[in-house]
Amino acid sequence: MDAEDLQVLRLHENPQYLKPCCELINDEWPRSKTARMMSLQASCNNLPTSLILVNDKKHLLGHCKLTPIPSIPESCFIETVVISKSMRGKKLGSYLMRQVEEYCKNVLNLKMLHLSTKGQENFYAKLGYEVCPPVSIYGTRILNSEPVDISIKIQNPVPVSNSVKSGPPPPPPPPMPKPESLVQSSTVKSKKTFMFKYL
Repeated sequence: MDAEDLQVLRLHENPQYLKPCCELINDEWPRSKTARMMSLQASCNNLPTSLILVNDKKHLLGHCKLTPIPSIPESCFIETVVISKSMRGKKLGSYLMRQVEEYCKNVLNLKMLHLSTKGQENFYAKLGYEVCPPVSIYGTRILNSEPVDISIKIQNPVPVSNSVKSGPPPPPPPPMPKPESLVQSSTVKSKKTFMFKYL
């Protein structure tokens, strides 16, 4: 299939593809149609954005969703990359990914991309992606990096009375955890392989 016969479009500008896109994705990863449609309808010019691959006959061939990463604003997370089962093996996945990268670089002005996969590591490695530590797409973006005073001043403090003495003092708190266990507990646990690429 020639590249001139293909087009990558923003889903929210082409709502006629919402239902076919929902069916395409659910054929690969079954999920409630209502939840899937809500996710697809969230597509916008910023992020999240769903990009679709169509041919010159306007048939839907593929989909890719771009999601913000609050902790890494210069990147986004690529998810739900799928090509129609009947069209696989024709290099359409590679074409879609190259177009997605161009879109992220030239339209969204991003410097890098992240994704996770289970079983498609070689496909992404051939496109230049490297294994990296897991990233989370949850949280909020920190816009102001200046320290903020969050201390609360108590207007009318309640006086503490030493007159009530009942029983022995409370037991001491448990010891602080060792630094290694703190590091391990703060990492994202996943059975998927996380990968990234600089644009």
